[in-house]
Amino acid sequence: MEFFEVIASRHSVRTYRPEPVPEELIVQCLEAAQSAPSWRNGQCWRFIVVQDRKAIEQLAAQRIYGYRINSWLTSAPAVVVACADPRESGQHGDLPYWAVDTAIAMEHLVLAATALGLGTCWIGGFDEETVCRLLGIPEPIRVIAYTPLGYPADKESLMGRTVKTIARSHSRKPLAKIVHRERWGV
Repeated sequence: MEFFEVIASRHSVRTYRPEPVPEELIVQCLEAAQSAPSWRNGQCWRFIVVQDRKAIEQLAAQRIYGYRINSWLTSAPAVVVACADPRESGQHGDLPYWAVDTAIAMEHLVLAATALGLGTCWIGGFDEETVCRLLGIPEPIRVIAYTPLGYPADKESLMGRTVKTIARSHSRKPLAKIVHRERWGV
């Protein structure tokens, strides 16, 4: 797939076919993440590949804001959890670059997955303490995001269609609303 086609075709997938993702494709996605730029090349990111059904079900069962917002995650054959070691990055003002570095690496992984015909869905709604406990993540490692990884189902579930409708996930603001030239407001 051509690069801009990959970007245009990337979307949040919330329903997956049950077949496992071949290890070589998982490694390709992780190698894409590994090549991401980072603060002073600190490469603070760490990834946990979760394929154990029970562990995926536990991640999906978390309650956020009183709801099981990620219950659909159980259809995924794998989940990749992106973590950061803050000691291996820097800070610019009050902006912690360990979060930025890991987000960049995660996006490399997501785009690689798209190019390989795999589906992903960036998940930021989770209880970090619970994820750390479930996966044995030690202090001071931080969980930034995670994504299911698998082959998209032929038909999106009702939950997936509902979330996309509510979030208007395919709509994008026009460039005129997000781009300024030379100075803010111009």
